[in-house]
Amino acid sequence: MRQKISTEPYKGVRDFYPEEMSVENYLFSKMRQTVESFGYVEYNASILESAELYEAKTGEEIVNEQTYTFTDRGDRRVTLRPEMTPTVARMIAKKRTEFYMPLRLYSIPNLFRYEKMQKGRLREHYQLNVDIFGIDSSEADAEIISVAYKLMINLGAKNEDFEIRINDRRIMNLLYEKFGLNEEESYKISKIIDKKDKISSESYKSALEVILKEKTDKFIETLESNQNLIKILGEKSLEIEGLIKLIEDLDALGIKNVRFDQTLMRGFDYYTGFVFEIYDTNSENKRSLFGGGRYDNLLEIFGKEKMPAVGFGAGDVTILDFLEVRNLIPEYKNPVSIYICSLGDEFSMESKRLADNLRQSGINVAEDLTLRKVADRIKSAVKQKIPFIVFIGENEVKSKKYKLKNLNTEEEKELTENEIASFIKHE
Repeated sequence: MRQKISTEPYKGVRDFYPEEMSVENYLFSKMRQTVESFGYVEYNASILESAELYEAKTGEEIVNEQTYTFTDRGDRRVTLRPEMTPTVARMIAKKRTEFYMPLRLYSIPNLFRYEKMQKGRLREHYQLNVDIFGIDSSEADAEIISVAYKLMINLGAKNEDFEIRINDRRIMNLLYEKFGLNEEESYKISKIIDKKDKISSESYKSALEVILKEKTDKFIETLESNQNLIKILGEKSLEIEGLIKLIEDLDALGIKNVRFDQTLMRGFDYYTGFVFEIYDTNSENKRSLFGGGRYDNLLEIFGKEKMPAVGFGAGDVTILDFLEVRNLIPEYKNPVSIYICSLGDEFSMESKRLADNLRQSGINVAEDLTLRKVADRIKSAVKQKIPFIVFIGENEVKSKKYKLKNLNTEEEKELTENEIASFIKHE
């Protein structure tokens, strides 16, 4: 006997039924509205990429443990993209001479990572990617944070609902130099710091001691105090001055929920300067929502000279958790406005004619193609959350007037075809 196939989706991915798809479309529309208001234009690419693209620059953990990588029939190693930044860098490198700078691009790709599932983290998600190329200044950094901030506001968030934490990889590099760390040791320390909030304080310190030994306590003390960090690096360091200017620029733009977090590292290896993350301040969902930073060297893996670049990626899963905690997800609304039902086969052409004319007027119409009982058809429309229903019978064919019933209020109106279209548009 043939084994029954499960109706469950693949582990870690999602099915989107109409109500879930409506929420996704709402989120995507807010994303597009926000970034396009800043002058960004949309691009896309295939979910399949050469595995070497990620092996070159993304980071060992993601490549070795988190990618869906396989060998295709042409013996090529292929990866389902785990992120979009390497893809857009590849696309820019290919047509660099054809673009005018600055170049503002965005996309909302589907991404895949084989990782341990937990709240806010699945094995696939959609992610808004926003990038600006060709500007090597804090003005571009401030714009990227402004876009991220505006997205949160457009989704209904208030300033006190989230916090923007920023750091600079160059500041961390200076700190590593002060503690006499080589490149390999610095890399390992960065990975430990990046996992600081995911492991116990004992495990965190023990991991640092493997590399820092007797310097561990001094390193932790310096890292966890802004004053100590600035003292050891020097108040006049260009890196610290640059970060202070960025915070001041954001404040002048009205973005005041920003703070310096010297433990913020971000997980990817390609960041070269400032990094940031948006944090949820709600006690029920206190976590990073999304982030980004500056990555000026990524084009070098394609044999091209470096190009200034800064951007961020905002995943749908964490943002939807944020919206759910604050009851900011809009109630589902069926895009269909009216359900038209024929009371007999002899009236079906009149139903189709009315439906077609209403569609030409810009009204979304669903026709009931059964001859069920009237009560069952009303029940079907109500279950689908369609607000209006019309039945077509002999009287309607003769008079060209139709009883439009509002299924939310039970109110009925007798209207002509033109009056139906006008009435629904103004409801």
